[in-house]
Amino acid sequence: MNTILVSKTQSRKLANSLILRVSFSFLFSIFSLFSFAQVKDTTKVNQLDEVLISAVRATSKTPVSFSNMDKKEIAPRNLGQDIPTLMNYMPSVVSTSYAGNGIGYSGIRVRGSDATRVNVTINGISYNDSESQGTFWVNLPDFASSVQSLQLQRGVGTSTNGAGAFGASLNMLTDNYAKQSNGEISNSYGSFNTHKHTVKFSTGLMNEHFELAGRLSTLKSDGYIDRASSDLKSYFLQGTYVGKTTLIKALVFGGFERTYQSWNGVDATTMASQRTYNSVGEKYSDTGDFEGFYENQVDNYNQDHAQLHWNEKISDHWSTNLAFHYTKGKGYYEEFVDDWLFTNVYYAPDSQFSFLGLNPITVNGNTITSTDYTRRKWLDNDFYGTTFSGNYKNGKLDLVLGGSYNKYEGAHFDQILWAQYPSNSQTGDIYDSSDAVKTDGNFFAKANYELTPQLSLYGDLQLRNINYKTNSIETGNINDTFNFFNPKAGLTYAVDSQNNLYFSYARANREPNRSDYKNGSPRPEKLNDFELGWKLANKQVRFNANVYYMAYKDQLVLTGQLDNVGNPIRKNSGDSYRLGIELDATISVLKNLFISPNITVSSNKNRNYIEENGTDLINLGDTNIAYSPNLIFGNNITFSPIKNLQFSLLTKGVGEQYLSNNDIAASKLKSYFINDFNLSYEIKPKSIFKSIVFSGLLNNIFDVDYISDGADYGGGYVVYYPQAGINFLTGLTLKF
Repeated sequence: MNTILVSKTQSRKLANSLILRVSFSFLFSIFSLFSFAQVKDTTKVNQLDEVLISAVRATSKTPVSFSNMDKKEIAPRNLGQDIPTLMNYMPSVVSTSYAGNGIGYSGIRVRGSDATRVNVTINGISYNDSESQGTFWVNLPDFASSVQSLQLQRGVGTSTNGAGAFGASLNMLTDNYAKQSNGEISNSYGSFNTHKHTVKFSTGLMNEHFELAGRLSTLKSDGYIDRASSDLKSYFLQGTYVGKTTLIKALVFGGFERTYQSWNGVDATTMASQRTYNSVGEKYSDTGDFEGFYENQVDNYNQDHAQLHWNEKISDHWSTNLAFHYTKGKGYYEEFVDDWLFTNVYYAPDSQFSFLGLNPITVNGNTITSTDYTRRKWLDNDFYGTTFSGNYKNGKLDLVLGGSYNKYEGAHFDQILWAQYPSNSQTGDIYDSSDAVKTDGNFFAKANYELTPQLSLYGDLQLRNINYKTNSIETGNINDTFNFFNPKAGLTYAVDSQNNLYFSYARANREPNRSDYKNGSPRPEKLNDFELGWKLANKQVRFNANVYYMAYKDQLVLTGQLDNVGNPIRKNSGDSYRLGIELDATISVLKNLFISPNITVSSNKNRNYIEENGTDLINLGDTNIAYSPNLIFGNNITFSPIKNLQFSLLTKGVGEQYLSNNDIAASKLKSYFINDFNLSYEIKPKSIFKSIVFSGLLNNIFDVDYISDGADYGGGYVVYYPQAGINFLTGLTLKF
């Protein structure tokens, strides 16, 4: 019965997938028909590309705290590490990696808020997974090579598409079109047998209007942690039409990942002698004797994206953007379920016949009710929809109207591959399956209006509707609808040509994710965000100071535990807050010497936190919110002694943080302070190549033993995710 249900679901999804893929292929075919001649570009639409994400990005007149990073800043360190690692030195950011070297499964926290709270968009289209609300960068390896620029808004920020931001918004714009044809071959190699190979090309604008560009990448690494290997591949293909008032882009991009899991972490006792030990895949005999590791305990996942954008400049005052998108994801996590381990260590029912829907059997006179077996936990999903916006600018008024409507369809099913005692099962049987459907629609209107030459008023109103349906053994029968109203307002005052002051208030609401339903009866969470800031900008100094107060109701805080597939477990905490000050600057000390320091000092508290000790509820009073350090700082010193040669010393410090919400000393993660060294040297030959770039990255140059993340399962059982000591990456890029 389950197999039939899955078959019908897959057939429907396959039909939708084929229609959309044929449509995009047809569009690319049209572009290709005109791609036969290269001529001088005479079109002036440089600003149209920014319309792709202008509806969700902040400007200097927007009263929110944000930081930008462009391709030029990304390039020297783009040697294979994931986007969270490349963003590690931005204000209020903490990044971490399960493999310990920034490749594979990695994550990011902003102001102490985890990745499920960071709203990520690619060209204004939501990238967060609809059910988990997380972002899995491993599915888009080497995506940094196709990013033109990114903006990180801290706090609620401006209205955007996708899940509401509860810690930050990350908006990424992919590569702009190129006027001239070009190509690029990039290779890098480094510690832990890490190597990346990338090929890029662009035809330049042909026939005055058309460009075709693309990228292919392959990336492999053994990882710092034992067996935390990654085998990653990705692609990016873009067709562009440029007119006097029109910009049309059709994009397809995606990736494949095969990653050996390492989410179990390592306990303190084991770490003392085996710092890189990885327990995932352990196998034991019936008497508890260790027998080795299961070699195929891996994630296998494909994710493909298609986007179509149409930007139109209707007049000197009006511009519009209309986009359609489709994402196809399919893959599985393969696991060896060890009967002894699940019965005696995990105390989980996964190896029991009753859990698998199997009948007890008799072997040599003994009744068997459990078994060792291997399984694949499948996820087959489709995400599609549209986004739209219109921008009106006329003198004192800058108005944006926009919104989106998206639908997610996900099939979850668990499959038996092999069993020591198969009972009445057959190879490939599905023992648990469920479908999930989530719709998400929003509409927003936001405006900046100059009340006086010095004073600007900002207003932002968003309506959002979500419906989530699923029915599984883990979650139960869920059919929830949420209607959220998210208002925002603020003032910006220009003291003079160099100094701006701003104040803003933002309201945000957010629905629970699938894991929240799985682990309890969650309530939606609410946030009131207050931001007060000062911005200074002149030829020598850019300085930003921001004070924030984020007051939560029913915040879904991390408990410190992970579920059986590595997802963080959260629970509502009642009243809580985050109060802090952020300072960041870029200082031109000399013509060729720049310093970019940043620091965040904060207090992050649960009010009257209630904890269950097994029988009673205990009020612990005000406690620290898990994974929320009170101190985060960074610095980047960049020196160019001669033209085309650049040295950078990058510093990151993170204060103590708790892995749970009960302020127990055993749950405290130590502070750390690390330094990386980066160099880049470019040669411009007179023939063959336009440019030859040598890059080098020496991470953790003082070989510090540090831990950026961990998990606390209660009862004194704490595990850690050690990060690599001194390690290196080197790269060579040929441009022609």
